[in-house]
Amino acid sequence: MTRLRLGIPSKGRLQEETIAWFGARGVTIARTGAGREYAGRVEGAPELALVLLAAAEIPGELAAGRLDLGVTGQDLVREEIPGWAERMEELAGMGFGFADLVVAVPAFWIDVRDMSDLDAAAAAFRARHGRRLRVATKYRRLAREFFRRHGVADYALVDSAGATEGSVKNLTAEAIVDITSTGETLRDNHLRVLDDGLILRSQATLFASRAGRDTPERRALRIALAARLGLAAPAGA
Repeated sequence: MTRLRLGIPSKGRLQEETIAWFGARGVTIARTGAGREYAGRVEGAPELALVLLAAAEIPGELAAGRLDLGVTGQDLVREEIPGWAERMEELAGMGFGFADLVVAVPAFWIDVRDMSDLDAAAAAFRARHGRRLRVATKYRRLAREFFRRHGVADYALVDSAGATEGSVKNLTAEAIVDITSTGETLRDNHLRVLDDGLILRSQATLFASRAGRDTPERRALRIALAARLGLAAPAGA
């Protein structure tokens, strides 16, 4: 029997809220594996086969067509998949997993309020120190595009392998680009979001792949599932 492969986060709060979202629409998702085994089942939607993956893996699997549907953050899709809108479609924002991707600087930089100020500060930093101002992030693509749109050039992105918010305090960067939900961690680390430093508002989203095999049977399954979930059918279904 042909079924649509649905990828959901394999653990944590995102998984719990994803299960609750589908449950509110009459589709029951349950873990079946013992211990740390990633296995599960779906009840109430015979057209679905469940795949449990890390949220960061789901964008690539959707883009490659190995998943038909997937739940992950908009930030991960936009960062990981160039030309993402040609390779997948947003079916529904799910109302949880909210986070903002922002540019933040040390709170004591009182003269740096927006991206134009940051551009001037970066130029002054290079003139004074002989190197570019470092910006720590896990979101290199989105950061680079945002800085280019704002005309900021004298900076260097540095990879953040751990807690990005601690990079300035640890003297491995002068500013950061990172995800925040409440801003509390930024404040705890004496950082402040620039007035125009919002790069992206993200939330957990149900995506449909545009890369999978397209047959009349699979189109019928997509239409049936969309109706079951109360959603518009995916484009091309």
